[in-house]
Amino acid sequence: MSRQRTTIFLATAATIASMVSGASAAVGSTDRADRGSGKCGVLFDDFQYTSATDPALADHGWNARNEMGGPGVPGTAWPASNVSFVTTGGQKAAQLRATTDGTVAGTTNAELRRTTMNLRNGTYATRVRYADTPATGTDGDHINETAFAIGPTKFDYDPIYSELDFTEYLPNGGWGEVGPVNFQTSWHTFREDPWDARTAESRQDRSLNGWHTYVTQVGNGHARYYIDGKLTADHTVDQDGNTVLPRQDMSMNWNLWFIDLDGHQGTATSEYREQVDWAYYAKNETVSPAQADARVEKYRKHDTTYQDSLSNTGSCENYQPPEH
Repeated sequence: MSRQRTTIFLATAATIASMVSGASAAVGSTDRADRGSGKCGVLFDDFQYTSATDPALADHGWNARNEMGGPGVPGTAWPASNVSFVTTGGQKAAQLRATTDGTVAGTTNAELRRTTMNLRNGTYATRVRYADTPATGTDGDHINETAFAIGPTKFDYDPIYSELDFTEYLPNGGWGEVGPVNFQTSWHTFREDPWDARTAESRQDRSLNGWHTYVTQVGNGHARYYIDGKLTADHTVDQDGNTVLPRQDMSMNWNLWFIDLDGHQGTATSEYREQVDWAYYAKNETVSPAQADARVEKYRKHDTTYQDSLSNTGSCENYQPPEH
């Protein structure tokens, strides 16, 4: 979103880009009819892993963040162990946990991220469970629960900086906001200091507690955002008339972090949780929310827990900007 955070978070995308990419593979049925995708392929994951150290997680192109840095409270940790895989409602899901006792040393955050950047135009979809209250401890912390796609930045006002915040949910507010509030933000660029973000942004002032499906369609000059099948935002340009569509490849990520420690009550630890049921991306294809749901159901029907059929050749090749 357009409120200030730290460059380290944005630079994390460059760290991701340097990692080893996951191998293209299908787990379960490889029935072509099951995929129902366009010619440029899809990425799907049902997050059927045992832990953050499961070799299959890395093989499939994901990892749990383990390095310090932003966003959030400077000096707080991002342990990989804060990402786990649990069974809920009969389905396996990725679970992110964040904890705080109101001190920097007693605060941890979580991030699950794609380790390769090859996502740009097309349709992104994910089913996520947010919580308005902590699993344990007192409520009131300024927690940020998110799902987004991001690319690297090299300098202030980088002309090809790309980021799409599918959902950035603040159940207890933060940045001067009173929660619950959800933001959807499409980025053109930004300057770190003094902070200046060039974006298009929409908001929903309501609770998103529980499971919801977030779909973002990117192409034909628009970034369109949906929650549970309802169009909630349609972005084209920033405040200066510059496009907010991605101009370079991105990764897909989820994180859970504290904006500040001002809202913590008492000295006991509070633990917050965010769960991710599945992730889906169809390259260069406009997929409706209903179609995305139907495709995921077909994957599950055929026991396909992971699929990467993305193509970057011929008409599917992503234009790469020159070095800048």
